Amino acid sequence: MNIASDAVVVNQCDGYDYREWHTKSGRVQSFGMAERGVGLSRNTALLHADADICLFSDEDIVLEKDYPDIIRKAYQQIPDADMILFNVRVAPKRRTYWNEQRKRIHWYNYGRYPAYSISGKLDAFRRANVHFSLLFGGGAKYSNGEDSLFLRDCLRAGMRIYAVPDCIGEEMPRESGGSTWFHGFTEKFFKDRGVLYYYLYGKLAKVFSLRFLLKNKTGMCGEIPLKKAYRLMAEGIRSQKSIKKG
Repeated sequence: MNIASDAVVVNQCDGYDYREWHTKSGRVQSFGMAERGVGLSRNTALLHADADICLFSDEDIVLEKDYPDIIRKAYQQIPDADMILFNVRVAPKRRTYWNEQRKRIHWYNYGRYPAYSISGKLDAFRRANVHFSLLFGGGAKYSNGEDSLFLRDCLRAGMRIYAVPDCIGEEMPRESGGSTWFHGFTEKFFKDRGVLYYYLYGKLAKVFSLRFLLKNKTGMCGEIPLKKAYRLMAEGIRSQKSIKKG
């Protein structure tokens, strides 16, 4: 991963352990956990963090050698930023965003950013009392979206979030051949996306669902046609409405 700073590693394994070692770049703390769920792992890492600025990452991200300097410089240039979202190179079919210029993140443009793009000031996270959802993401009930929910909560807490065009790393292909949660654009994928959009957008969930499908129909709606995909997302939305009413 080219880690060149202090790091907290959370390893989902078959038991519990703690290891610590020091490199030329800093201290590495590794926590072994038997529980599953990427949200739980990220919360655990955040709990044990003690640096001024934190960067979330995944084991398949190879960071630029000078990423600490890139991040420090960005915060120096934007002193009022609580969080900054950076570019990470990924395969074109997996790309959900690319920052061409600096911009402020608001409620209408936060939904495309993965967790490995996110950095933030630790004291801002703790003052806002934000954490990752345990319902969404790899190893959880619903496929993905814990990163979008986290950004939503940060915005609701009043945190100032910016995106910048600086690139800090690259996603490398996994030995297993793909994501641990993504198994294609299946019925579960679209239902889970509907559930996510209910929590992200509330009454506007169906509108954003249609927008999402129209924008991505070429790559997503091969095996499942657009109309059926929309019905599946609407079904996911309704499932949460019924729970709330109950």
